[in-house]
Amino acid sequence: MSTINHLGIIMDGNRRWAQKKNLTPQQGHKEGYKKLLEVGQWCLDRDIKMLTVYAFSTENWKRDRREVEFLMKLLKKALTEEVEKFNQKGIKIRFLGSREKLSRDIIKNIENIQERTKGNDKGVLNLCFNYGGRLEIVEAVKKIIEKDFKPKDVTEELITQHTWLEDVGDPELIIRTSGEKRLSGFLTWQSVYSEFYFTNIHWPDFSEEELDNAVKDFNNRNRKFGGN
Repeated sequence: MSTINHLGIIMDGNRRWAQKKNLTPQQGHKEGYKKLLEVGQWCLDRDIKMLTVYAFSTENWKRDRREVEFLMKLLKKALTEEVEKFNQKGIKIRFLGSREKLSRDIIKNIENIQERTKGNDKGVLNLCFNYGGRLEIVEAVKKIIEKDFKPKDVTEELITQHTWLEDVGDPELIIRTSGEKRLSGFLTWQSVYSEFYFTNIHWPDFSEEELDNAVKDFNNRNRKFGGN
């Protein structure tokens, strides 16, 4: 049993995994998607009710056009083929990020899967897609200005209410795979008191054992939140 309710994961290393195996980046992303489905089940088995993953950042548009097109096709496939599986497991799907640059078909599919899974209550999968942590804060500020709030009314709570994760608690733990030790814009507002776990394992090779190692490491930490 885990003491973690909300887990964040930066799923890094699909391309590096593929390169090591002389495969294409697209094959790496395909394996990374399969891994996400596995890890989602492992989280449910450990009573981790909410999983938020970094699937596609606003900077990822700079990648090779063929790779980006493949990621969009993979997303569309997941949105259309996995709905019933998520419903059977009682998983609510939410997309966090900008709709800018996304095709009308993908936006329609995003809205469809969110609507069809909104009543599920066994767990929540938040997909950060076309997401940037600073962009999220900028968009929150714009909403607050549009609503004519006075400067004295602006609080942390008000800003939180206007972020894409408006009604979601901050993640207790954030895992990043593939050896990098930075957030890269993931949950910039929500991660101020998150614990971090970095592993050299590439995302497609992430295992149940490594998830347990991360949870055990978290459970052994003394979280003071600025206290003594």
